[in-house]
This record gives sequence, C-alpha cells and structure tokens, in this order.
Amino acid sequence: MPPILDSITLRLYPGEFVALVGPAGAGKSSLFKLMNRLRSASSGAIYFNQQAIATIPVCELRQQVMLAGQDSRLLGMTARQALHYPLILQKLSASDREARVADCLERLQLPQEWLNKTELELSGGQQQQIAIARALVMQPQLLLLDEPTAALDLGAAHRILAAIQDQVKEQRLTVVMSNHQLEIAQTFGDRLLYLEHGRLLQDQAASTVDWQHLRETLLKADAQVREDWGDDSDL
Repeated sequence: MPPILDSITLRLYPGEFVALVGPAGAGKSSLFKLMNRLRSASSGAIYFNQQAIATIPVCELRQQVMLAGQDSRLLGMTARQALHYPLILQKLSASDREARVADCLERLQLPQEWLNKTELELSGGQQQQIAIARALVMQPQLLLLDEPTAALDLGAAHRILAAIQDQVKEQRLTVVMSNHQLEIAQTFGDRLLYLEHGRLLQDQAASTVDWQHLRETLLKADAQVREDWGDDSDL
C-alpha cells in the first residue's frame, strides 16, 4: 500500500497565509494531523522552531500549533466555556480570559449572545466559527485550518478569513488553510501548496499561480478519485 504522504519537504514562515489545495484523498487532513501530533510519521521528521515536534510535549505543542478541524464540537460545553477552557489550561486569570475572549469575538464579529449557547443551540456554521475563535484565542504561532469555511456562506467565510488575515499581518501568525473553494484560496492565500496522491506537486507564490489551469487540474483529479473510490472523503 502506498504511503498517505510521500517525501514531502516544505518550510513555513511567520506572517504568511498558505492555501493548501488538492483533490479528495490527497492527504491534506493527514498532513495537518502530523503537524499537530494527532498522528505520528512513519519516517522523516517535522520541526517547530528548530525543535523536532516528537520531542515537544503534546500539550505544549498544541498551545502553539492549533488545529481547527471540519467537525469541531463543543463537547457539551457552552460557547463561553469552550473559549475559556484552553485559557484556563494556560493559567490565565479570569479577567485576562474575559479580555482575550472579548477581543477575539470583536475581531471575528461574533455576537455575544452565542456565548451562552451549546452546540445543540448553534448551527453548524456557528459552531465552526466558535471553533476558529477557540483556536485563535490561544494566540498560537501556527494555525491549521482544515476546511474552515465548509459550513459557512460566502459572506461569513470572507468575514472570518479577513479577520484572520489581519492577524497574520499584525501578529506574524502563520496560517495553513485547506479549502476546496479555489476562489477563497486565491483571495486569501499568499502561497499555494498543491497535494495530489500524497505528494507535494506545487509550492509557489499565489500571485504566480495559473488558477484556471489549477481549477481544471482539480476537477480532473476529483473525478478520478470518485471513479476509483466512489466517494470524496479526505484522508
């Protein structure tokens, strides 16, 4: 059986917004899980701040490398509790937690009334926005967004990603975002990574990408995946 990811070498830099694209099954989610230590690589090594992540305690790593997945849940908590919980683990005072959460909600333009709601009272799109806020409130160095706009309408997607883009510029945050919507990748990405069959086939400045050709390539690759596997699930 071929590896899910094969011989990938790349560097990420502070203050860049990287768009990660590829057909279903390309290995995008697997790459995120390796970077966040939800999976372990069978070979090779991943470094964060020049230290092998295998030597960094998982809890310490995940405070600096945050992953917001497609299916983020509040685990029975209210949105307020979900946003405060990681800050409690960071041992922030109650006043500092309130200030950081309030700042994050303002940046993302999320309504205060969501705070007292549980996931049963929030739509899928609202939960997705809270999950992104939960990642941002930790003030990580690296933010991994796995299809962050899948449950959002275009207006909400642009609002959220524009706020994240501001933090990329202001705080030198590094963002890697997988997204099936090439228009969003083109609008917000400074750099493009293209994965197919677990291999990194393109790594270039977004301004130099032939987006029409890429769109055609993706359509062909997705059609082949559906023919081979009968679904479009990612790995």
